[in-house]
Amino acid sequence: MATRVGVHAERLKSVAALQSRKERRESKRFAFEGPTLLEEAHAAAFPIDELYVTQAAYDQTPLVRELDRTGTPTFVVEPASAGQISDLATPTGIVAVAPARFSTLEEILGHSEPAIVLADVGDPANAGTLLRSADAFGCSGAICGSLGVDPYHPKVVRGSMGAVFRLKVAISDPDALANAAASAGVRVLGLTAKGEPLGGERWDRPAALVVGHERHGLGRWEACCESLLGIPMAGAAESLSAAVAGSIALYEATRRGAGR
Repeated sequence: MATRVGVHAERLKSVAALQSRKERRESKRFAFEGPTLLEEAHAAAFPIDELYVTQAAYDQTPLVRELDRTGTPTFVVEPASAGQISDLATPTGIVAVAPARFSTLEEILGHSEPAIVLADVGDPANAGTLLRSADAFGCSGAICGSLGVDPYHPKVVRGSMGAVFRLKVAISDPDALANAAASAGVRVLGLTAKGEPLGGERWDRPAALVVGHERHGLGRWEACCESLLGIPMAGAAESLSAAVAGSIALYEATRRGAGR
């Protein structure tokens, strides 16, 4: 049954610390918030280590009570404590702590479905949307650049709308990706404004689509790309955001049947 936790409990400090990338990396855990993401995690059978909820959220959220009843460690906290462990201006009263799960490149590459590579994408909103699109278009997984935003950053998790619970996620650098792709027989295709028109790509072999940083483009990842693809634009805009460009390219890849 749920346990009450005082305002100054040490475990609350450890949960609050998960807002830091360093703490997430060292503890191999992350926190996410709200009933919607909790439902998404539960539906995906994503493991939940701990739940921190206000009394009101406990009373009003059937899934919280179900998880408590079935053995998930559940702690009832005061509203002030919920605010301390939340990264939202208006806390929801539900914070879950879960293990950060990572796949290997080999588990993601080589499937008929394309993989997406976030080439050191730094903006959490763009990263979250790209993960959401990767999930929507049936990607085999997402590979995040080691210098980009953490896929378990709270804003990325929220922006992914639960996709991070369903997708295989890996961290890589360009050399590791190039070696793994070569071993798996996967084409590495970079998305950039200077690339060849996207519509000309046949998508007839397993592919990893590399989407560049918002300002710096492909950067250090360009060297590992076999081909560069671009999205022709008729208007005056110089470029599309990483999230929009990547989503368009993923739609085209899956529509044309990458690797099938």
